[in-house]
Order: sequence, then structure tokens, then C-alpha cells
Amino acid sequence: MVSLPGLRSRKVVPQRSAGELDAMAVAGALVAAALAAVNQAAAPGVSTKDLDEIAEAVIRGGGGTPSFLGYHGYPASICSSVNDRVVHGIPSAGEKLAPGDLVSIDCGAIVDGWHGDSAITFGVGALIPVDAALSAATRESMEAGIAAMIPGNRLSDVSHAIELGTRAAEVRYDRKFGIVAGYGGHGIGRQMHMDPFLPNEGAPGRGPVLAPGSVLAIEPMLTLGTVKTVVLDDEWTVVTADGTRAAHWEHTVAVTEDGPRILTAL
Repeated sequence: MVSLPGLRSRKVVPQRSAGELDAMAVAGALVAAALAAVNQAAAPGVSTKDLDEIAEAVIRGGGGTPSFLGYHGYPASICSSVNDRVVHGIPSAGEKLAPGDLVSIDCGAIVDGWHGDSAITFGVGALIPVDAALSAATRESMEAGIAAMIPGNRLSDVSHAIELGTRAAEVRYDRKFGIVAGYGGHGIGRQMHMDPFLPNEGAPGRGPVLAPGSVLAIEPMLTLGTVKTVVLDDEWTVVTADGTRAAHWEHTVAVTEDGPRILTAL
């Protein structure tokens, strides 16, 4: 495990060895395959429960275990958040996809004790331009955060990069986006959610240092309106407080001396 000079007295985002990063990439690739299969299967009339079963089959078929299933009692292998749902939507046999739906799928897998965690947003058929812009802006914000995953940066440099990515997207798409308050990324390794918490906005230069082997799940969530959310009676599903649509993109990313390494790539 490589350390940066002078970090012994400074807090560092937990580091993984090269072999451990490779192991995490195996879990991450399985998550990516599950998300690709879900995206391909999504069509009008398909239920979110159908998508959940597809994801679980891919994960188990690849020798993994779904991270989400049973996590604090969560009942499914994916979170399926459609339209105004931000995150943690529970798949249902009664929820059928319709043309124009904006669908965010979050998925995790465990292989040999290591976790991968990723999320994508897509449309059921063609999206209206504003929804397409929302998804693109969210993905671009994630990519800005990923680019900040370099040795010597601090945790909030990633947060600040995500925020700047959102503001740049607002100029590009000529509209405002809400950065969902209270939700963000996290450390990940032998547990799905680990310290530190990664906000999706904030001033730079604060928090623990990134060093080679540091790993974070980077996951901006943007809306077409408010930054405020409400948790539904199922105690899981998070929706926008004003009913506007939301998008969610996520990758598990490692810091390396050669630049950011996306561990949840296909």
C-alpha cells in the first residue's frame, strides 16, 4: 500500500492494496453487468420487480451476492427510483414502466467479501429534453467528482468538483438543477457504506486526504426543482418534496498514481 509523504499525522481516506482494488473491481464489474442487463430489459409494461429479478440473477450467476438484499431489512437487490423518486425506491410487481419514465437503478454486489456499488439513470424509450438534460447533468457531475480523485486532494475537493460540475451543466443546459440535500457518496470496501460521508457540494480543501488506494462511491443526485426530499411510509423510498423528477448516477472509484480508477466499469 502506497502512502503520500507527510501523511502519517493527517487523516487519510482508507487505502486498499493493488490486489484489494482488483478484488473490488471484480465485484464492480458484476454490478455493471447487472445494470446493463436491467437497462436492456427496461421497456413499457415491464415491472420494476422484473428488473430486480434480472439484476439478482446476473449477480448470483457471476458468483456474487446482492449487497442490498436484506441490508437493514431492505427487501430487494436493486433500488428502482422512477420519476420523482430520488433513491431507495423498492421494486414492485405492480409498478409497470411506461414510455417516457425516467428510471434510476442503484445496485450493489459482494464478491469474496468486497463490495461494488453503482447507479445509472435512463429513459423508457425517448426522454423529453429536460429529463435527458437532468440525467446528463447528473452523470457529468459524477464525472467531475471522479476527475478529482487524485493523490493529495482532500475529501471536500471531490465534493466541490461535483458541485462545480453541476453548475457547469446548468450553463450548458440553460436551466437550474437542485443538488439533493442530505444525501451523498461514501467510503466502501468490505462494507457497503463506510466513512467518510461524501457531500455533493461544499468548499474545497477540507476533510481527510486522498492517497493511492483510497476508494469512494461517488453519487450525485440532482432534481429539476427542490433540494428537499420526503421519505415515504415504506421508510425507504425518497421522493422530491415538490414532485419534480430526479436522477442518480454512481461509480465506485479508487485513487491511483495513474489517475482515477473506476471499479464499477464493465
